Amino acid sequence: MTGSMNAPLFFDYEHIFLKAPIGMCVTQSRVISDANEAVAKMFAYARRDLIGESLLVLYPTPEEFERTGERIAPIMNIKGHYSDERIMKRANNELFWVHVVGWSLVPNDPHAAGIWTFEDLSAKRPVTAELTPREREIAALVVEGKTSKLIARQIGLSPRTVEMHRANLMRKFSATTSGELVHRLVGVTH
Repeated sequence: MTGSMNAPLFFDYEHIFLKAPIGMCVTQSRVISDANEAVAKMFAYARRDLIGESLLVLYPTPEEFERTGERIAPIMNIKGHYSDERIMKRANNELFWVHVVGWSLVPNDPHAAGIWTFEDLSAKRPVTAELTPREREIAALVVEGKTSKLIARQIGLSPRTVEMHRANLMRKFSATTSGELVHRLVGVTH
């Protein structure tokens, strides 16, 4: 056996980050400190154009950016991480489904610094209807299997208001049952 087989490998972690096959970014106070090539490509930006930008540029509306930040903070304070599937926006304003996972780097201050990954779900889950910002938020929670009562509690609406938005989603997706709505939202066709 030669000594070279036991030699420690050198890993260039910056290169690994930049070339990772999943979109990744590092944030401070919800501003992108660094982003890899995969996230830049996914959101149709040049990597250099994302660095220093607020995560707001990746959201369909400022309201969705604010509500998401408010919703995830208490969860990250408890767990230290957060994940969901949500509709986000490319540089050309195209809306698409994304699986997002984030880890807080500062205990009890989830927005201070974090590591985020993004997986583009658009190939298997296209956005097929014009949705309001609130409908997009509720659609993401419906896909998670949450009831109207739980959604209402989580986002601070009445269950009746959530039911109204759910009914609008069912109409827009031509769904007759909640199960059918979930299947249409996730792109499953029968």
